[in-house]
Amino acid sequence: MEAKLGVIGGMGPEATVYFYEEVTAATVASSDQEHIDLVILSHASMPDRTEAILTGNTAAVAAELAADARTLGELGVENIAVPCNTSHYFYDAAQAATSASIIHMPREAVRYACAHLGTPERPVRRIGIMATDGTIRTGIYARECEAAGVEAVAPSPLRQHDVMSLIYNEIKAGRSGDPQKFWRVVEELVEVEHCDAVILACTELSVYKRDHEVPPCCLDAMDVLVRESVLRSGAEYCGPLA
Repeated sequence: MEAKLGVIGGMGPEATVYFYEEVTAATVASSDQEHIDLVILSHASMPDRTEAILTGNTAAVAAELAADARTLGELGVENIAVPCNTSHYFYDAAQAATSASIIHMPREAVRYACAHLGTPERPVRRIGIMATDGTIRTGIYARECEAAGVEAVAPSPLRQHDVMSLIYNEIKAGRSGDPQKFWRVVEELVEVEHCDAVILACTELSVYKRDHEVPPCCLDAMDVLVRESVLRSGAEYCGPLA
């Protein structure tokens, strides 16, 4: 029996559109009726999550995410996807507001990287994190990596500036993104920091990946969220991940 999926989206809107497209493409279905029932709440007016975290003014974001989770729960969803990595700083507040299960994207992404990107001879030990300043500052991925027995590695300040410029000045502004900025970050994490994998831990970087080539060492957290969303909804998954 399929379970209805809820989505707290709008952070940003293009990333939410991409998430929906990917869920649809990754679901085995030969008719409309075989696709997942889902409810998308596109909360584009949500205050900026990184700004809230860096300034300490987190109450409004926490309250609004909790309200959105409660609304989706009242609409009968059984699982909730939030295609925004930084918003998982507020995961506990949102989960406490609903009996629906909120998929923890950073946790699932780290688990997938450890299980699938290494080999018995060379297991994943260091994971580079490409994310917003807010996600990096709060240690969302660092905590999940520690729980999995691996080390999270953030870019240097100069390369982190490249990441933020890609996210805010380009993707969120409707541009396709500068490959030179992206590759400078990946090269530092892999060649200088000796990371075994790099997680694209911002849904704007998922949009970047849609339009550009990225190396095999890069795992898109959005891909993992799509996979979990399809499987937890009781459908058959046919996306790019194992």
